[in-house]
Amino acid sequence: MPQYKATIGLEIHAELKTAIKMFCRCKNDPDESRPNWNICPVCTAQPGTLPVINKKAVEHVLRVGRALGSTLADFTEWDRKNYFYPDIPKGYQISQYKYPLVSGGSLAGVLLTRIHLEEDTGTSKHDRGDYSLIDYNRAGVPLMELVTEPVIHDAEIAVRFAKELQLLLRSLGASDANMEKGEMRVEANISISETDTFGTKVEVKNLNSFKSVGDAIAFEIKRHAEVLERGEKVVQETRGWDENTGKTWSQRKKESANDYRYFPEPDLPKLMVTEVFGKDHEKLPALPELPWEKRERLKREFGFSDTIVEMYVSDQTLGNFFKEISGMETNQELVKLASNYISSDLAALMKTANSTLGKVTARNFMGLMGMLFMGELSSRGAKDALTVLFNEGGDPETIVRSCGLIQKSDTDFLETIVKDVIATNEKVVAEYKAGKEASLQFLIGQGMKASKGSANPKILGDLFKKLLG
Repeated sequence: MPQYKATIGLEIHAELKTAIKMFCRCKNDPDESRPNWNICPVCTAQPGTLPVINKKAVEHVLRVGRALGSTLADFTEWDRKNYFYPDIPKGYQISQYKYPLVSGGSLAGVLLTRIHLEEDTGTSKHDRGDYSLIDYNRAGVPLMELVTEPVIHDAEIAVRFAKELQLLLRSLGASDANMEKGEMRVEANISISETDTFGTKVEVKNLNSFKSVGDAIAFEIKRHAEVLERGEKVVQETRGWDENTGKTWSQRKKESANDYRYFPEPDLPKLMVTEVFGKDHEKLPALPELPWEKRERLKREFGFSDTIVEMYVSDQTLGNFFKEISGMETNQELVKLASNYISSDLAALMKTANSTLGKVTARNFMGLMGMLFMGELSSRGAKDALTVLFNEGGDPETIVRSCGLIQKSDTDFLETIVKDVIATNEKVVAEYKAGKEASLQFLIGQGMKASKGSANPKILGDLFKKLLG
């Protein structure tokens, strides 16, 4: 079989996080469950209505462009993209064609063509058997579209790019980009060729999970190769992805720009971007720490592993919590100890509570970590106390004392426990005396169990060594 080179370009749509829709004052609420609730004459295209530009949506797109090192427009205009479908109330979509807000730039090593702003469509419901219903709550929601250059050559890089874009949008507060809610949708343009000349392009639309992005691209590359090996030609078309079968399916012939009959939107003024956001766009809000900057800082300042770094970068709740506690404490060893409990025990508690921090605050958490660091609390005791803090909140010292979790270092008290453990574990004691060092850890564990986790394990170990010679 010939060696084919795959070429992939991505088009990614993300609903922007604004209070109102793109061209009207209807609420932008992705969680609204009542159909056709957030609608008005403008977003349902009633005769005589006029659109008004949402400044916040424009700001979001420009900040994304700034973060990506793109060229920000001085001038832009909106266009009508004409096509007929039931969820397009106007019979056209207000979009941008010739003058996008953002041009060029790169993300995760992938070059970008453009980023422009448009309005979203409504939602079709096809679960009623012989008829469909339309919900226009989403119609008119500000929608950012990002287009990459055709420079991606495998599914893995495409997925990595989409994940990095989601992180960026969240860190900027531009979009929640939840793919399961349709707030971020990926379309992949795929072709293969034996040479550097592009093959016939096929578009796979509305991929709504990172797994679907990877699987759909891999499937299409394989399908194209099989078509060519049969001596047939790949058909340029738009295809859908079926998660249940793991296959794409033909939807329609692929449209070109001419099919959409773009022309400037006559009901919206030309926008001189620099008049609104400054000559050098200096009136845009400052950028926060970006995901790639955060990775570098966490590695440089704390020496964290890639796994821990990605946890703090990808999970905003955990990342912000660690940032807060590290800003409170100058002792790096204590901060690293705290990080161990954040990335393991606290993360596990959050997993059962829909990713919230429960009743844990940075202050009471660090109070608990301080007791552990000073040896007043065992690791087991810290885990138990953290669970109480998570569920009930409160003062960590009060919790530790009321639950009897203060670590005991009284040698007379602990010596009694050690003697009892030795007396009831004669076989393990013999193994230790015969040179099996691992047996000591078992004995210490039994001592911790007998003290209900309150014993100081170091003192226990010293006592076992002393009494066993």
